[in-house]
Amino acid sequence: MANLQPSLPVPPSFAGASPPSPSPIGGGASAGPGGAAAAQEPNDRKLASAEQLVLDLCDRELRENALLELSKKREIFQDLAPLLWHSFGTIAALLQEIVSIYPALSPPTLSPGASNRVCNALALLQCVASHPDTRIPFLHAHVPLFLYPFLNTFSKTRPFEYLRLTSLGVIGALVKVDDTEVIGFLLQTEIIPLCLRTMEMGSELSKTVATFIVQKILLDDIGLRYVCATAERFYAVGSVLGNMVISLADQPSTRLLKHIIRCYLRLSDNPRACVALHNCLPDMLKDGTFNISLRDDPATRRWLQQLLHNVTVGGMGGPPQPGLDHMMGI
Repeated sequence: MANLQPSLPVPPSFAGASPPSPSPIGGGASAGPGGAAAAQEPNDRKLASAEQLVLDLCDRELRENALLELSKKREIFQDLAPLLWHSFGTIAALLQEIVSIYPALSPPTLSPGASNRVCNALALLQCVASHPDTRIPFLHAHVPLFLYPFLNTFSKTRPFEYLRLTSLGVIGALVKVDDTEVIGFLLQTEIIPLCLRTMEMGSELSKTVATFIVQKILLDDIGLRYVCATAERFYAVGSVLGNMVISLADQPSTRLLKHIIRCYLRLSDNPRACVALHNCLPDMLKDGTFNISLRDDPATRRWLQQLLHNVTVGGMGGPPQPGLDHMMGI
């Protein structure tokens, strides 16, 4: 399985997470008892602050401020994820924030303030999804399912766009580490159609995160088998990728193009899909349309060259495989 570049940013909350403050303890701190004590005091204060804010999440009067402060400072609170997960009532409080805005999804009446607040809660769930000690318990509790209604929305207003983006960030955090159990869970819960919807109508960043998720699913063997198991699934993914390529000709995005090409390259590893791609791969990927966009991205250029080679060889490798070509209208 090819290694992915770990450069894709997982989106912050609607309010925007503040960058972590530099440590007040410089690298040249004394190694003696005095230096160790000085280093420990700020850490103790940070831990006490984090613990108090987590406790505040269970108080309705204090929750909004606690959500904001924890989401902004989650990078500087060490082991915040286990603290959130194991603290009594904390995850329930975060889920309460999520389900409280379900009525505003349809008809779409979500306000910027409500979107801001729930995105702060989602940022904390992203923290839990990212941590190696809490990722699998988070999955086993089926917490991601609470986010799926947000990915099933159609409104393109700013509150809804940031809601989708932050929700995708939680799923992106789950797939960033290669884990077949995570991929299996996402496939069983039908995440691909939700990602495809965002890839069709989201902002550039939302499309990028959704495509990254589909890419990570395809890079796992069970994900590739799942997508290529039926003509309908292959067609759904292939048609959305093709439409995205066409739109990128007018609105270039090298970052998004990279993930699209990687998805196509992985699909070409399946013999049946490779034969179908020989006939349905967008011409813009073959005629040099994106040469300028990829000029400074040698890794993606190599992926595209390998894709074109696979498709050319695969298309000459024998009679068409039944099913996929028919569904692609060939």
